[in-house]
Amino acid sequence: MLGSLLLACSRSPLARRAVSGLPLTRKVVDRFVAGESTADAVAATRRLTGSGLSVTIDHLGEEVRDPGAAVATAKAYVSLLEELRPLGLGDRAEVSVKLSAVGQALDPGMALENARQICAAARECGSTVTLDMEDHTTVDATLGTLRALREDFPETGVAIQAYLFRSEADCRDLAGSRVRLVKGAYAEPASVAWQSKAEVDRAYVRCLRTLMSGTGYPMVATHDDRLIAIAESLAVSAGRGPDDYEFQMLYGIRADRQAALAAAGSRVRVYVPYGDDWYGYFMRRLAERPANVAFFLRALRGK
Repeated sequence: MLGSLLLACSRSPLARRAVSGLPLTRKVVDRFVAGESTADAVAATRRLTGSGLSVTIDHLGEEVRDPGAAVATAKAYVSLLEELRPLGLGDRAEVSVKLSAVGQALDPGMALENARQICAAARECGSTVTLDMEDHTTVDATLGTLRALREDFPETGVAIQAYLFRSEADCRDLAGSRVRLVKGAYAEPASVAWQSKAEVDRAYVRCLRTLMSGTGYPMVATHDDRLIAIAESLAVSAGRGPDDYEFQMLYGIRADRQAALAAAGSRVRVYVPYGDDWYGYFMRRLAERPANVAFFLRALRGK
């Protein structure tokens, strides 16, 4: 119930104004967001890669309705990648792109062209791009853009949300490419998505089994120890070594677990968001785990 309420608030202009106006909100946001500037994102990247982790960087923003804002987002990614290039990090520092932030709702052709520019900049610094997945109404458009991008940039990855009924079939279709498997963080109706945690977990394992048995590169995005253990077991069964898949976790969540996995020899990539349009991302992080809400409330009480 609380999670559904927070997800609804993530799209409410009234809730955005209320939460953003709280004096201590920024203190809590800083736990989940690396900062607002390119320099902040680069600093976080240097720190995390220096400790043996990899990163995927997200310039925050979504559902852009202004062509100028879509172009500005694409330019922000290109500038970020130009800043990363001299660091020589290659695929240890990739970027994640929401197509709605580069014009998908305005014109799919615009979004494709903006995404092409980002992919070209990523290739220039030896990096890659993963397309984030948004709510269920955008899945077909996102996969269509992925297919077009992969004609010139076959290394382009995509996120698949396990809680959607369609995702098992999508994983079969994508089992030869780079796929980030997530549970899903949008409020989806029961007509298209599993609703209970147990159902979502089972769907996640079914999707993961398909990806592990394929020829692509699974990116296992979870903080759940049980699913981590299942992923490790499925990888062994599929004959995959530690370089043939990776774990992904969110910036500011379970940093100790990230470090432990990396120390044990696993590939671990941290999803690093930055930018000033943090509200929707922040609310979805609160909705995911009660511990995040408790952290927020403690900060508001000054503890």
